[in-house]
Parts: sequence; structure tokens; C-alpha cells
Amino acid sequence: MSTPDRIEELLSATKSAFMSGALVRLKLGGYHGSEPDLKSVEVKKITVKDGDKFSFTYRYKTRDIIKNFIQPEALALLRSGLKDEFRSAQLATTEFDMGFERNGAKMRLRRTEVSGREAPSTDHNRAKNRPLTATDKPWLKALGIAGKDGVVRNDAQDKFRQINKMVEIFAPLIQAIKTERPLIVDMGAGKGYLDFALYDYLANVANRPAGIVGVEMREQLVRDGNATAQQSGFDGLSFQAGTIMDFDASGADAVIALHACDTATDDAIFKGINAGAALIAVAPCCHKQIRRQMEAGQPDGRLEVMLRHGIFLERQAEMVTDTLRALLLELNGYKTKVFEFVSDAHTPKNNLIVAEKDGRLGRDRDAVLKQIAEIKTMFGIEQHYLEGLLGL
Repeated sequence: MSTPDRIEELLSATKSAFMSGALVRLKLGGYHGSEPDLKSVEVKKITVKDGDKFSFTYRYKTRDIIKNFIQPEALALLRSGLKDEFRSAQLATTEFDMGFERNGAKMRLRRTEVSGREAPSTDHNRAKNRPLTATDKPWLKALGIAGKDGVVRNDAQDKFRQINKMVEIFAPLIQAIKTERPLIVDMGAGKGYLDFALYDYLANVANRPAGIVGVEMREQLVRDGNATAQQSGFDGLSFQAGTIMDFDASGADAVIALHACDTATDDAIFKGINAGAALIAVAPCCHKQIRRQMEAGQPDGRLEVMLRHGIFLERQAEMVTDTLRALLLELNGYKTKVFEFVSDAHTPKNNLIVAEKDGRLGRDRDAVLKQIAEIKTMFGIEQHYLEGLLGL
């Protein structure tokens, strides 16, 4: 198939999905054109007063620009972009995914069938389902999400959507904790986006009293966070300086860690288990510890074809690391689930491990230990860092 044919096949699939209502998203990446700071373009279908249109979101380094086009205009822009400006494209529909890659004169197009996926609503004027709707808040301004006028900044729309999504996920988990006023500890809190959003929602929308402590190594962020909490009237929210392992998490009902790097995620899990927390939720990042062992060890020879390419080794290391984390949590009496918690448009590190204590401590212990041992043997792993923390 020639280069133009591959582009036309992708455009034909996009057009058909648009017409049939099966289009989920088309994302163009690898931009190398003349526009400064343009990173990618995302395309979806919207329904407005004058009919169905392609909505293009141009994602720049510090802002997003949205433009809507009728079908012929949109396809012409996509054709030109794929030919000259973008090195990759990912089409997602309710029935299949299609990936396009361009490396110089070489083009690749691959299709993968999917099932069970629903198309998003195309109603452009629908009400936004966001837990936090009032944007004229001191903490939103202090964190740079809203401007002085109380309106969410154009370059912070992604972040605002992301924290709302996190509140949608975490608020029900916190509300399910039976403690009258649960204590939530956020390990590696950073600027505290989640902490401010979650506290605001629980206190002012859900009327669910809670205390939140953000643990952060950088003292300036701790000072800034405490000043903003005081300015916002959030008496139950505070930040403390220090490392995860040095923090005394005794009494914590929930331990959260979003994107704590590599084994810092395990430190947070360990602290949650030791505290007997009802909820442990982590969004892992990096996974270097297990990858290094897989590279240095002797995995099952049948896996060689899957591990010889760096990108596949990295992804496999992520899956193995988090699978072992989930099993070790189960070994300590937690019911676990792993799912994608925000779109990969916001962050590629978007898997969330949620563990809820279910009271059956050590259930099926021998079976879980056997699974852990088999995985380690298969991938040439000597010991998961969390095993060492737990004394296994």
C-alpha cells in the first residue's frame, strides 16, 4: 500500500466513524511543523445548532485552542497534516483502533478490533458533570488554575478537568470509610491539587467532615500549601515537610500517593498497610526497580521476544511491578482493583491501584504467595522492593 493510500484509508475510517456515530477520538502527535509550541491535536465529533462538526483541540505548551470544522474542511486539514506535519495518529472508535506512523518516507498503518466501548456524547452544549463548579476560590487562584477574575485559565483547563475527575473517583471511596471524620494522608503531595479539591468537595459539597494531611519533601511547597489552606478557611487541611518513610501515618484511614516515583509508591503502600488504613490508593510512576532486575535476571526464555525491545520491556515491567503490588496488598487483607483514572491525554502514568481493607487478613495466603513466586521466577526477579519492606 502506498503512502497516500495509507493516509486515505485512515481518513476513510475516520469519516465512516464520524458518520455512524462510532468515533471516540482521533489524536495526532509527533508534530514537526512551523507552529511554535504545538504538541498535538485531538479531534472529536460535536453536535451544535447547525449540525455535526469535527472539533479540533490544538494543544500547545501553555494553552489549548479549539476550532470546529465541517466535514470537507476537517478531512482536508487532516490529509495535509498527516502528509507533512504529524508523524503519528491514533484513531479510536467503538469497534476498532487504528494507528498510523510515519518515519521519513516509510508509513505504517495497523488496525486492532475492540469491543464494549461506547462513543462519548456529542452534545456540545451539555452541562458539565463536575464536582467542583464554583471557580472563584482562593486555592484555585493560588495554584494558578483560575485567574484573578475567578475564571479557569485557558492553559489550566486540562488540570481543572483532571482534578475534577480525581474528586469523582476519590470522594466516594472516602465517603465509604466508616470513620466519622476520616484522616487522609497524601504522600508526596506536591502543590496539593488533589488535597485542596478533595477537601473543598467533602467540606462544602458533600458535607462529609474529613482531615487531610499532605506530606511533601519540598519545604517551600509545604509553606505555600499551609498559607493557601489558611487563606481558604480549610482548617482540616495541612501540609507537613518530610519523606514518606519518616512520616508517622498512625491513625490514617486513607493513604494516597499520586505519581510517587518508583519505590516511593511502595513506601506509601507500606505506610498504609502498617497504619491499617481502610483505603490505600496509588498511581504508580517509573517502575525502575523491577525493570533493572528483569534486565539483569534470567526471565523465562519464552518471553525473550517480548522483552528484547526496550519499549515492550518497559511496559511489561510496569505490569509486573503493579501486579505484584496488588498481590502483596491482597496478602495483607485488601481487596484490590486497578483501572485507568484519567485520560492519557493528561498523563501517560494513568493507572490507579485501589485497595480497600476487607477484614479477611491473610486469606488464601499460600495461594497468593505461590502466585508471587511464580511471577518472580517467570520474569527473573529476585525481590520486589515492597516485599523487603513487609519482611517477606
